[in-house]
Amino acid sequence: MVLEYIIITIYSVSLILIFMYALAQLNLLFNYLKARKIKDDSPKFDLTNPDEVPYVTIQLPVFNELYVMERLLNNIAKIKYPREKLEIQVLDDSTDESVIATAKHIEELQKTGLDIQHIRRENRVGFKAGALKEGLKIAKGEFIAIFDADFLPQEDWLERTVPYFKNSEIGVVQTRWGHINRNYSTLTKIQAFALDAHFTLEQVGRNSQGHFINFNGTAGIWRKECIYDAGNWEGDTLTEDLDLSYRAQLKKWKFKYLENVVTPAELPVIISAARSQQFRWNKGGAENFQKMLKRIISSKNISFKTKVHGVLHLLNSSMFTCIFLVAILSIPMLYIKNEYTHLKMYFLVMSFFVISTLIFFVCYWFMYKRTYGGGFLNFLKYIGAFFSFFSIAMGFSLHNTIAVLEGHIGKKSEFVRTPKFNIKSLTDSWKNNKYIKKKPSLNVIIEGLLALYFAFGMYSAFIVGDQGGDFGLFPFHFMLFIGFGYVFYKSIFSKA
Repeated sequence: MVLEYIIITIYSVSLILIFMYALAQLNLLFNYLKARKIKDDSPKFDLTNPDEVPYVTIQLPVFNELYVMERLLNNIAKIKYPREKLEIQVLDDSTDESVIATAKHIEELQKTGLDIQHIRRENRVGFKAGALKEGLKIAKGEFIAIFDADFLPQEDWLERTVPYFKNSEIGVVQTRWGHINRNYSTLTKIQAFALDAHFTLEQVGRNSQGHFINFNGTAGIWRKECIYDAGNWEGDTLTEDLDLSYRAQLKKWKFKYLENVVTPAELPVIISAARSQQFRWNKGGAENFQKMLKRIISSKNISFKTKVHGVLHLLNSSMFTCIFLVAILSIPMLYIKNEYTHLKMYFLVMSFFVISTLIFFVCYWFMYKRTYGGGFLNFLKYIGAFFSFFSIAMGFSLHNTIAVLEGHIGKKSEFVRTPKFNIKSLTDSWKNNKYIKKKPSLNVIIEGLLALYFAFGMYSAFIVGDQGGDFGLFPFHFMLFIGFGYVFYKSIFSKA
């Protein structure tokens, strides 16, 4: 019975942590709905007055971006801003043939009068953070806009973001990500669903109440003074953006999030690319939790509620560990429930935690409605989108749990870039992309075995107990079977 009680304890603690996270999301939903009723009366620079136009540097950190460099440079060259107040730095750490093509393209743009520089380093120390830090040393701009290679800011992007820096307390202006290939495949739809939740519910929900948010690594603009005051870029975590964001806000800098300024970008179209991105984000989140927890708790500059939201924000990725534990232990729990009838009351209480899923369902509906509109038909589409998202997110839980554990124990790993494809529609092909990882990892095999494990969980629903089975966990096991099966199949066959 000792083993059974250990399983029950771990299962219960994981459910409680998930429930606490769900309550935090519900609080962010209330914040989000309140924020939408508030008129923004922020002071702004008048960019029609030459005396109020600040100098801006755009940084483009790139590494082996053969397929998207031309698109990126052509797009950046179209940005509207006084040429005499604009500088562009292409921070190119590439090691492949893209370097030559990029250099030639930059030379052509320079002939048009654009102040654009091709900056190369001898090594990749600090990876992206190191490149940004190196460029900052010689940046002319008072403000530093950053775009990854797969982002395509609108022509008026600077005109819509720079004015907010008239408030001298603003250190960062962050914009919402858009998705140029949202409907390319099930995988891109799921990624867009998750990112939309972050860029509406979470960013607005936190920012509107003065809680900490994060610069998202791209599609945002920094005050140079803020970067230096916060300690500059550091490459000791895989999410240098989250790290610097928290250090800046602990120094009392304010962040401005613009939900209505959308910066289009390309989502990864194959699962190996999505896996590498997810691994970096989730491990980086855990690394930053370890790095920032003590500073947040001991800070005298922030409220208790902001501390709570900050800690839960940094624990976002760690929720995958709780999800994975609940998933793995749910089948033994099914047998324990039907073997030990004296625990019936405990299981009745535990069923209360299904409300966590309902909270997520409600919160994400408001996000979905913000993007697609309301109405009964859209609600039906949302139900399908939510359960697809939930299933595949759980299918990533092993992969993300490994990333989180590595982050918490301090295991260092290289910054693995997410390969870009320059794909917008189903007619575009990615199969000859030279950056694709060809060989699946051992974890993929385990994910396949887990799909079979949850198939066994569905079978168990029919045979446990003496009352004709127990189907309470059947939907959960079905979603897990679909999720792990999807991730396994797509990882083996490298399909979108």
